[in-house]
Amino acid sequence: MSTSLNYKSFSKEQQTMDNLEKQLICPICLEMFTKPVVILPCQHNLCRKCASDIFQASNPYLPTRGGTTVASGGRFRCPSCRHEVVLDRHGVYGLQRNLLVENIIDIYKQESTRPEKKLDQPMCEEHEEERINIYCLNCEVPTCSLCKVFGAHKDCQVAPLTHVFQRQKSELSDGIAVLVGSNDRVQGVISQLEDTCKTIEECCRKQKQDLCEKFDHLYGILEERKTEMTQAITRTQEEKLEHVRTLIRKYSDHLENVSKLVESGIQFMDEPEMAVFLQNAKTLLQKIVEASKAFQMEKLEQGYEIMSNFTVNLNREEKIIREIDFSREEEEEEDAGEIDEEGEGEDAVEVEEAENVQIASSGEEESLEKAAEPSQLPAELQVAPEPLPASSPEPFSSMPPAADVLVTQELAICLALLAFLILYYIWSQIQCLIFALMDWI
Repeated sequence: MSTSLNYKSFSKEQQTMDNLEKQLICPICLEMFTKPVVILPCQHNLCRKCASDIFQASNPYLPTRGGTTVASGGRFRCPSCRHEVVLDRHGVYGLQRNLLVENIIDIYKQESTRPEKKLDQPMCEEHEEERINIYCLNCEVPTCSLCKVFGAHKDCQVAPLTHVFQRQKSELSDGIAVLVGSNDRVQGVISQLEDTCKTIEECCRKQKQDLCEKFDHLYGILEERKTEMTQAITRTQEEKLEHVRTLIRKYSDHLENVSKLVESGIQFMDEPEMAVFLQNAKTLLQKIVEASKAFQMEKLEQGYEIMSNFTVNLNREEKIIREIDFSREEEEEEDAGEIDEEGEGEDAVEVEEAENVQIASSGEEESLEKAAEPSQLPAELQVAPEPLPASSPEPFSSMPPAADVLVTQELAICLALLAFLILYYIWSQIQCLIFALMDWI
């Protein structure tokens, strides 16, 4: 059977050489690859000269020198699979050489130039004088006629060698064609998958950009709203502080006037002449009464300084923000029908905010009315409350309770001291009159 194996190996070798020659054809020049052979990132091979020609055709504006592109960078598409090849700064010379293909080309050329072996007719191993001319279908081996008549294949079915050769050669050709077609389909699927990857990357990039723009818009709305609310608190703070400082200046001026009256009273207490004292005492007492009547204590409401009406509860908004997620297709269709209602929703929000501001303002007015009521002074000292300055845009409450108590205590001490001095002076004058009458008697 060694002769038959040699025959088979020779046939396969010839067929292999034919197939190898097809694989060594350049898709550009349609000739056998010319050294150097470069391999593309898609694993296809080209002659370097052909690759340079394609690159120059794809980049016609790049400078050339002696027919060779010298510019660095650039790109072109593979002629076999249309995959885009991006070159580095070395250009076509930066592509890696396929030394394996170059060695195969050398071996192929050597084998092609070698003289053909003379094909001897294969002989049967058991019957040396008999040629192999039939094929055993059961054992699937070629054999001779004597093996069929007397030998090991006498009970087997046989067929002429030429018929089996043509049939198996046809089957092999069909199988090769199927494999080649399958490779083309697989290559097409690979190209489609690569395009799908690019599409996925591009779509994800656009979705990320759109998501970032929407969140940036939300950030802008939050920052704008925070600025507006902070300015509202600042305005109220400045207005209330201005009102409280006005009251402090008013009470300080009153204390200064009372101190001057007390000082004047003490000086009159030292007046030795009764007539002079009585003339000035009446005027001083009148000033004291006028100062007491003109002064009006403005009592503050409790919690004036807490500013509790500016408390914000964002639990509902925080819950809504945490529930933000990607919308499904059904939700997108519903959202498309609600686009026209967004403007009305924004108007409703603005109206609600205006109502909240109006309610807060009315609350401050009520607190002002309570603060504007006259304090619990004696009936003869109560007068109508002074109107607030015209420049004040909103009514305010008065000073904190601690400042109210302090001013009241200081005023009471001054009035008590002044009354004591007046009584002391009257008592001393009465004693002088009594002593004068006793001396006269």
